[in-house]
Amino acid sequence: MILSGLEIKKHIGREIIIEPFDESRLNPNSYNLSLHDELLVYTNETLDMKHDNSSRKITIPNEGLTLTPGKLYLGRTAEYTRTEGYIPMLEGRSSIGRLGICIHVTAGFGDVGFAGYWTLELFCVQPVRIYAGVQIAQIYYHTITTPYENYSSGKYQNNTGIQASMLYKEFGL
Repeated sequence: MILSGLEIKKHIGREIIIEPFDESRLNPNSYNLSLHDELLVYTNETLDMKHDNSSRKITIPNEGLTLTPGKLYLGRTAEYTRTEGYIPMLEGRSSIGRLGICIHVTAGFGDVGFAGYWTLELFCVQPVRIYAGVQIAQIYYHTITTPYENYSSGKYQNNTGIQASMLYKEFGL
């Protein structure tokens, strides 16, 4: 079952933490999260999943930044979230999708107990100018009805910013 906006509001500050929280961003069954002003882009033309791929930071200027099709930009939400007892999920807002912007490749599914900023895997189908602070994504919450263990020690837990892929750590090299 997906929580309604009223139910999300009821759990804010307890099982659901969104910082900062702005009640005007609450929807009937989700909450809008905004884009931070920093992005990461990989510097290698070919990425290697067995290695820590190099990247560089880009700051989105006040006049915006034009995304290039075929290029992956890693961004993050400006809001920190923490969830206990619910499964957080992230999707792009329809207004963002209608501009041809995708906010994640496959990482819209969160784990019970996740705490941190959401890394966004931004790409576009045609050139489009983006701006820091835009409400870019919606977080929503599923109930979990069976016993579970909180996500507590994953490589992306308690992050403080954008995180590039750490898949290379699973190869044990």
